[in-house]
Amino acid sequence: MLITRARGSENDKKKRFVLVIGGGQSGLAAGYYLKQAGIPYLILEKNARVGDTWRSRYTSLTLFTPRSLSMLPGLMPAGNRESYPTRNEFADYLERYASTHGLSIKTSTKLIRLTLNAAGQFEADLGTGERLYPVSVVGTTGGFQTVFVPHFSSIDPDIQQLTATTYRDPSQIVPGRTLVVGDGASGRDIATELSATHKVLLATGKPRKLIPEFFLRKNVWWWLSILGVLSARTDSWLGKRMRTADPFPDRDRSLPSLQTRGVEIMPRLVSITGRKAGFEGGQAIDIDSIIWAIGYRDDITWLQVPGTTSAGGEFLHDQGISPIPGIYYVGRPWQRNRASALISGAGPDAKEIVQAIVRRHKELG
Repeated sequence: MLITRARGSENDKKKRFVLVIGGGQSGLAAGYYLKQAGIPYLILEKNARVGDTWRSRYTSLTLFTPRSLSMLPGLMPAGNRESYPTRNEFADYLERYASTHGLSIKTSTKLIRLTLNAAGQFEADLGTGERLYPVSVVGTTGGFQTVFVPHFSSIDPDIQQLTATTYRDPSQIVPGRTLVVGDGASGRDIATELSATHKVLLATGKPRKLIPEFFLRKNVWWWLSILGVLSARTDSWLGKRMRTADPFPDRDRSLPSLQTRGVEIMPRLVSITGRKAGFEGGQAIDIDSIIWAIGYRDDITWLQVPGTTSAGGEFLHDQGISPIPGIYYVGRPWQRNRASALISGAGPDAKEIVQAIVRRHKELG
């Protein structure tokens, strides 16, 4: 892998390069198309190795989509195209992808802040103490940055608390009753795994639409892709229906399936007093540990350019293009369509954004 040493002086001011924030699948796809377009760029990755974000997830994690829809442009993953890669397998694939295409990456480097100076230049301050002056910036940190954990002031401090990002395997969890809060894909995976060793409660939320994993011997993701469902624009009728329902394949994770494993399905969590969790409908049960799998919030602390974020703490953009010229995104949920938050959407979205960057650079002369 090519590790580019960034320089923070006059050289960077003269060279019109693009700074890509994040070395995951979206950042690597952006780097791939920037290199093809002949535009100088640098990808910043906060971890020591490309793929470490995936390696840090829970041990039993497999990807949401099969290998046929878990690839980036220019490199086919090894293995059965209809089965699901593991977290480590995909992490290694990303590392191999960066090496195969000779992408310019600076690892173990975090962007601290991006500002706009009086001369109208972007200034990127890195955790290393360096300062860069990119002409364009692409945020590729994705939609899974900071785990949301609600605050319950009356919770017993001795209750063990983990999140979907800090949970690794059942050996971490203290004996007794575990409450998993959130019945999305991660919450159901964790509840299923823990049910073999612990008494597990799963607090549900909004109704979830699960669809059969296979239809006519083909993975349902293949059908959704072929039929154009994944590429339906966010503002289209089909896109709006998909966004409301947000279905995902069953993979033996339906609530009845979890119940057969001994998982107790509970309504929404509304309170925790001491060691007692209270649920909608009035039921209260003592718990010994909690795993929060409710969802994520964006980390916008690095973006300190006025007009780029909303009052609610969200990145402002139209299909990945910020209202502030020179700032772009790849990998935002529903950036252009349902695939935008999936690995299969990283390539097409990155290609569109790089085309927009090329147009801007031409306008700049």
